[in-house]
Amino acid sequence: TTSSIARILKARGVPLTVVKIDPYLNVDAGTMNPYQHGEVFVLDDGTEVDLDLGNYERFLGESLPGNHNLTTGKVYRTVIEKERRGDYLGNTVQIIPHVTGEVKHMLREAAQHAQAELTLVEVGGTVGDIESMPFLEALRELQQEVGGRDHMAFVHTTLVPVVGAVGEAKTKPTQHSVRELRSLGIQPDMIVARGPAALTPDLRAKISLFCDVPPEAVIAVPDLPTVYQVPLHLESQGVGDYLVKRLGIEGA
Repeated sequence: TTSSIARILKARGVPLTVVKIDPYLNVDAGTMNPYQHGEVFVLDDGTEVDLDLGNYERFLGESLPGNHNLTTGKVYRTVIEKERRGDYLGNTVQIIPHVTGEVKHMLREAAQHAQAELTLVEVGGTVGDIESMPFLEALRELQQEVGGRDHMAFVHTTLVPVVGAVGEAKTKPTQHSVRELRSLGIQPDMIVARGPAALTPDLRAKISLFCDVPPEAVIAVPDLPTVYQVPLHLESQGVGDYLVKRLGIEGA
């Protein structure tokens, strides 16, 4: 989804970059079992990262540096090194504000290095995971710091499973996921509903009502033969137009 949105916006001429957040405690993906986590992707600068960054590079047609992959291990290591150097001037080092502050600093640094007008940040894992809490809090804070909802949007990817032989799609997992996200202070601006089949108008309206997003911001992404069809599928549902309007991107 992130790669496809990036491709859509880049096609509109928006200078952008993509950052992946992986909430595991490993510093990078280099020592992880590929049977558990998938194949490691090696960037041009030698950094061993999550496979998603390979998708970003293919969809964007450009190389990304190692600082575009944040992990809990990388963030904690940086915070501890700063504490040992005395950078925090004797203050008690805590998750908030020090870890969340480092996350925001790393995201800003990646965006500035890429000279990007827009930065897409993908947070791995599932809403409610204890590992991702500091990252979601950092993003909540960052939205306020950059000027509020006019300058930052949240796109939430959820599962709409089809249960039983009757093929009935269920929206409860999406509703509960959004409720959990809102309890953390984040209101999604767009919901991307993944599932084996397309959403019916009734299901789209139901998700819109209970999750408090406009109907045009409920996007269905059914299983497709190839990932390269996803950008076209999203564009056909107006994803690019909605995000450009939502963020006030001029000339796109």
